[in-house]
Amino acid sequence: MKKVKWEIYLGLGLCVASFAVYFMKALIFHDIWAILSDLLSQMAFLPIYVLLSTIMIDSLLSQREKGQKMKKLNMVIGAFFSESGVELLKSLSKFDRKSEHTAKQILLDDWFQKVKQMKRWIANDGLQMNSRLSGLEELKTLLLTKRDFHLRMLENANLLEHESFTELLWAVFHLTEELASRKNLKQLSRADYDHFSGDIERAYGVLILEWLEYMNHLKADYPFLYSYAVRTNPFDPEARAEISS
Repeated sequence: MKKVKWEIYLGLGLCVASFAVYFMKALIFHDIWAILSDLLSQMAFLPIYVLLSTIMIDSLLSQREKGQKMKKLNMVIGAFFSESGVELLKSLSKFDRKSEHTAKQILLDDWFQKVKQMKRWIANDGLQMNSRLSGLEELKTLLLTKRDFHLRMLENANLLEHESFTELLWAVFHLTEELASRKNLKQLSRADYDHFSGDIERAYGVLILEWLEYMNHLKADYPFLYSYAVRTNPFDPEARAEISS
């Protein structure tokens, strides 16, 4: 409320100052019509000024600020994949009934096209996960080991503005809590296995898309990091960090 009052007082003060200047100009030059003509000309330019200063310049500044913020967010996302994401991709891929086909969808040349293609493919039920194909205990151990790290990531307020990455973290947290709540993951009902298949598919799908977006970012802005990420591609069975001659 104090801020609103302050702005009102400032606006009134500026208006009074403006009228005072025009009044002094009228007293000195004794030409009220010229002053009114000048005033109308300035008022006619006011919408254009508002368009230039408020809309266009503000839009450019907002885009620049958004770009800088995304670079900082991508640094945090990079830390996620280095510490947890890539390992989690490898672990979840073991539950993929069509893991080889999924890898072929990803191992293309154009990373930007991969993102669009994978979004369509996942939306059309391209992923087919089966929670019986690998060890849920091993997955539980991995997720519990990384839980504190994931929680610290949620403490970053800027990440909450990144909707897709926030969705990824929530999908991973949900899977972690579901696994942690089961006493014996080797003796589950059919309904439990089906439920875990759905949870794994959700986490795996958003993780793939976020990883592809991150690869696009590296390719555009950090070629040296992109080179390493390609050489250690979790979907490439022949990938290795060593550079062959």
